[in-house]
Amino acid sequence: MIVQQPVISCQNVWKLFGPAPTGYMSALQEVPDPETIRAAGYVTAVRDVTLDVMKGEILVIMGLSGSGKSTLLRCMSRLLDVSDGLIEVEGQDLGALSERGLIELRRNKMGMVFQNFGLLPHRTVLGNVSFPLEMRGQNRHACHDRALEVIELVGLAGRENHFPHELSGGQQQRVGIARSLAIEPDIWFLDEPFSSLDPLIRSEMQEEFMRLQAVLGKTIVFITHDFDEALRLADRIAIMKDGVVEQCDTPERIVLEPATPYIAKFTENIDKARVVRAGGMMVQGLPGTLPKGEAVFADSTIQNLARMLVDDDRDSLPVQAPDGKIIGILDRQDALDLVVGSRP
Repeated sequence: MIVQQPVISCQNVWKLFGPAPTGYMSALQEVPDPETIRAAGYVTAVRDVTLDVMKGEILVIMGLSGSGKSTLLRCMSRLLDVSDGLIEVEGQDLGALSERGLIELRRNKMGMVFQNFGLLPHRTVLGNVSFPLEMRGQNRHACHDRALEVIELVGLAGRENHFPHELSGGQQQRVGIARSLAIEPDIWFLDEPFSSLDPLIRSEMQEEFMRLQAVLGKTIVFITHDFDEALRLADRIAIMKDGVVEQCDTPERIVLEPATPYIAKFTENIDKARVVRAGGMMVQGLPGTLPKGEAVFADSTIQNLARMLVDDDRDSLPVQAPDGKIIGILDRQDALDLVVGSRP
């Protein structure tokens, strides 16, 4: 069996702010507690984080303001150097890269989108999108052609000659997304890219984002403080508190099996039936023991299956993968309990 290697690997990562954090951490004999760090005059933004990001997945990192989520993303892209620990990108020690090596990695592998669109006001949409390609030294015609390609991809064809002030907020964010995609990054960092948009445009941008991911299959680290947004977008969610990753897991596991009291509190008002999918509740079945009749798709939410669950009289339902293969069994009563609440 081939074991997939992570694209990004964080191992015991710390980020402190203070006079000489690297020297302070290297001199310690054991893992310090928050009080010890604070007494030494340091502020802990990221504390002993270990997690991997796999190829093609969307890892959403979330938490309240000050939880350390944006700082961790900046460490992953080495916009900030870590105080201790190791971050590897495709097996390379990020901290060991020279300035030139880091520039090349960002130019060729990484795309970044931030809450502040950061568009150049004196450049058109076409000029903004082609800018990172020009910085690479590509010829003018190649820059132009690639920029037009990604402008069409994000749904802005026909607006390539508009200036940023002539666009809506959602359109400006699409320009920012197109600009980051122009270099064809393998790794895509997005730091609360939709948080400044109004709810309707934000929902539209989330849909557009999922469409793009279905086409492009990027490895994505996405920062948000909005749990609904995280549930909608994530393959896995890492929830942070005071610099610590309290839990990193699938949306289903986080709402069904919270790892800490904080996660339980964080998720207590979530409609679990809206989050949990049939594949997340199914159990494996031996050949010959699988139920007969109509199957449910593994990626269907329990909420979307509610009517079928009420009308069906089988004790269990077969669960099928997108290719039609039966992969497990969904207990009908367990699924109904998730919709209406378990019986006393």
